[in-house]
Amino acid sequence: MALIRQAHPLQTPEWGIFREKTGVRVIKLTSGYQFTVHKLPLSNFSIGYFPKGPLPDRKMLDELMEKGKAHKCIFIQIEPHIENTKNLESSRLWRASPSAGILNLGLRNSIKPLFTKYNFVVDLTKSEEELMAAMQPKTRYNIRVAEKHGVEVREETNDKGFEIYLKLYFETTKRQHYFGHTEKYHRLLWQTLTNHSLTPHILIAYYKGVPLTAWFLLQLTDTLYYPYGGSSIEYRNVMANNLVVWEAIRLGKKLGCKQFDMWGALGPDADPKDPWYGFHKFKQGYGGRLVEYVGSYDLVLNPILYWVFHLIDKLRWLILKLKK
Repeated sequence: MALIRQAHPLQTPEWGIFREKTGVRVIKLTSGYQFTVHKLPLSNFSIGYFPKGPLPDRKMLDELMEKGKAHKCIFIQIEPHIENTKNLESSRLWRASPSAGILNLGLRNSIKPLFTKYNFVVDLTKSEEELMAAMQPKTRYNIRVAEKHGVEVREETNDKGFEIYLKLYFETTKRQHYFGHTEKYHRLLWQTLTNHSLTPHILIAYYKGVPLTAWFLLQLTDTLYYPYGGSSIEYRNVMANNLVVWEAIRLGKKLGCKQFDMWGALGPDADPKDPWYGFHKFKQGYGGRLVEYVGSYDLVLNPILYWVFHLIDKLRWLILKLKK
């Protein structure tokens, strides 16, 4: 198997081990990348997911098709970790319609993307003074408010810190009415990543001894990632959330990282009515570069079942939202 430089946590061997522990089948490609296979309930069919890899060429797509069919995948969703730039020829070809005959890759735009197409990335090669100057005034002000109130942010990358993080995470999902990962998912992730190259870091903000915000961070080579976090509704006026982000940025610099990946955002013309708009604006305040990726695509292996699946999935989510 070819050795590759892992560009994202989801393409590391550690992540593959973790996903296998959750009961998901992980399929290795000859290139060294991996995709997961998710069995559909009450059927013999599955869905494939290939996140944060390269732009697949014809050879890789043929392998994906072969292995996907072997595992009865209806389709494989592909979300490359590649920026969409005007001067990237492969990106322009990738986005072209297969019906136009360009590369004829047999892909279609995903009906339901999983990862956001946009992201904020903070340049950690800048000095702390430059980073602070790049922030929006309101963000700088809120950081000073937290410091003035005596909010303390500590790294507690241990079992105690993990339990605090987990409690605040589920408080947040319940309060904001979104579907987060299960407790089992988080516990298996924590157990798997201990003593591995994909390194976890847990930051917790305290005020008067009360934990208010906890962030679960991942370090991979020269990048610090923010995938998960949670917060309390107590003492919201002390702006603990703002200080946690600043301390995460400072931690990244201390670790020698070159960038801080904030995991996801809305687009440049974000809709204020979008349910994630508040979080988008919060991240935007830290002056990171808004990155656009090439998008989400489906390699359809069974066209009829592909449409049946998406119809059923749409109805399922509608029912879940009504129940909420």
